[in-house]
Amino acid sequence: MSHLTYYTYQGFGSDNLKSHAYNQAVRMENQIFISVQAKGGHDRVTGKHSRDIDEHINQAFENVDFVLRDAGGKGWEQVFIVRSYHIHLTDEVQAAMVRNFKKWMPTHKALWTCVGVTRLG
Repeated sequence: MSHLTYYTYQGFGSDNLKSHAYNQAVRMENQIFISVQAKGGHDRVTGKHSRDIDEHINQAFENVDFVLRDAGGKGWEQVFIVRSYHIHLTDEVQAAMVRNFKKWMPTHKALWTCVGVTRLG
């Protein structure tokens, strides 16, 4: 698949590539697709997660921006669709998501599908 370019950042990203056999992003012409970032609220270097839901979601949004830019994109300003999966889909979680949408996409509003699940892989 020579038309696909894969991206994996050092630290947690390269660790996951070795242990779970997946990349963080793939670029296909002018489109960038990213893997789930929300186990996502992980620190990109250590892989540690915050127990605080706001910090966790804030970090997930920062990770998405980082991965998009690492793949040659412009970050959140180019995002037009978001699918989020949550084990604990509470009002607090949804409020943190909305707050981050407003912060990271101040000039546009993406489509959003928000799904509550029992488990994430």
